[in-house]
Amino acid sequence: MDLPDYLRVLARRWRAIVVLGLLGTAIGALAALVATPQYRATSTLFVSLQDWDDTVKLNQGNSFAQARVRSYAEVVVSPKVTEPVARALRLKMTPSQLAQKITTEVPLDTVLLKITVTDTTPSEAARLSNAIAGRFAEVISDIERPTHSRTSPVRLSVTEPAVKPTAPSSPNLAVDVGLGLAGGLVLAFGFAFARESLDSSLRSRDDLTRCLVQAGGPAVLGSVTYDARTSDCPLATRDDAFGRRAEDFRRLRTGLQFVDIDSPPKSIAVTSALPGEGKTSISVNLAATLSEAGSSVCLVDADLRRPNVARTLGLVQDAGLTTVMIGQATLDEVMQSAGSFSVLTSGALPPNPAEMLGSEQFRAVVRSLADRFDHVVIDTAPVLPVADTPAMSPAVDGYLLVARFAKTSRNQVTDAVQALQGVGATMLGGILNMTSTKGDRDRYSYEYSYRPADASPRRIRFWGRRKSVPISGLPTPSKPAMPPLRTPAATGVGASGGGPGSTAAQGEPTR
Repeated sequence: MDLPDYLRVLARRWRAIVVLGLLGTAIGALAALVATPQYRATSTLFVSLQDWDDTVKLNQGNSFAQARVRSYAEVVVSPKVTEPVARALRLKMTPSQLAQKITTEVPLDTVLLKITVTDTTPSEAARLSNAIAGRFAEVISDIERPTHSRTSPVRLSVTEPAVKPTAPSSPNLAVDVGLGLAGGLVLAFGFAFARESLDSSLRSRDDLTRCLVQAGGPAVLGSVTYDARTSDCPLATRDDAFGRRAEDFRRLRTGLQFVDIDSPPKSIAVTSALPGEGKTSISVNLAATLSEAGSSVCLVDADLRRPNVARTLGLVQDAGLTTVMIGQATLDEVMQSAGSFSVLTSGALPPNPAEMLGSEQFRAVVRSLADRFDHVVIDTAPVLPVADTPAMSPAVDGYLLVARFAKTSRNQVTDAVQALQGVGATMLGGILNMTSTKGDRDRYSYEYSYRPADASPRRIRFWGRRKSVPISGLPTPSKPAMPPLRTPAATGVGASGGGPGSTAAQGEPTR
């Protein structure tokens, strides 16, 4: 990974970084507020040699004192110092506990020794520091005194006695908050990169391309931008003819035309690895975009477990594909109109979807539609949970595999490709759906700047709901005329003629 990759990871995980950074800051501030204040008092001692009036000896003595003073610092916390002090001051602590309160410091190239005592009471910290300094001077004089001498050549003088501190040395709110923030950011960065290394979801079109290549699958034909209005405006070309999603589907249509120029596919199945990846939205908009180019198109809902085409387009689901397959109606009787293209909904849901989609009746229906229309777009069930989609492979010319941005994993795409290739199915291409627009701002700036001047969107009623459509010279779509379902007495088809605004047509659209 280079620097731009690291920056993209941080930008992608910014929420976690902010949360953990704030959490670290809060912990640091809380620790500073609940901590017991500690006070520090310091006494300074000067180490010198006595009765050396010669300059040479004085210099030698100074070097001697500098060498010895570092050793003296270890004696400060010895029992010879702490025991008498604890006993004399009648402290409610052991000598070892007193030693833990003491720190020493020897400034570089000096003969000074600083003794610091930390305590919760400022006056007690000063009292302990002075007492330890006095006792320490006695101990060193006793240690350095020659055997047959009454005085010691080493003298320790208290040059700066400890005074009562006026402010606690800890906690320091600014320092604790800064340390908490730093710790939170370190944890956040580690979390971000750990998540990124463990995240196998598809984050770009290049990720899907590499995944399909490794699985021996087809090329990526296009990507479709996420739009929060998709639920209310399922047809991108009718919502905003020059919008992001509309142009994405036109690019997809162009890519599909070059899949096999010698034998272009007519019956195209749209599937995904798992539910919730937007295959129905792709199917509906692909049919609309193909019909926009002047082709006759039929959209078939072959998801016989959770059909969504009828609810997405506001059509009747009760009679459709399964009605024709069991011989209760003809295609003309159950075919419905979505404006520029025809729709064959799923019909009643059967108990054996995989067997029905793998039957000769289904192949006959698809062949009949392929003879009547330029393109047949088939919305199918997801590949991995059920066997329905691979079972229909003999009836279709090829599959488009839809993967959802930041949700579908590489392993799921690989398993779906292998499942379809295992039955000899033809893979036409991959589509990355619901991509983020954050990385494509430059790309879409061209789109908006090249929009016709009079194509600003306006709000109108469309199929009983408010839609945003261009008001340019293009014709405004009107409510599609859906032929009533004819129910011959001999067939016994019981489908009532509901329109796009009927109660049965309402519901949550594309999956």
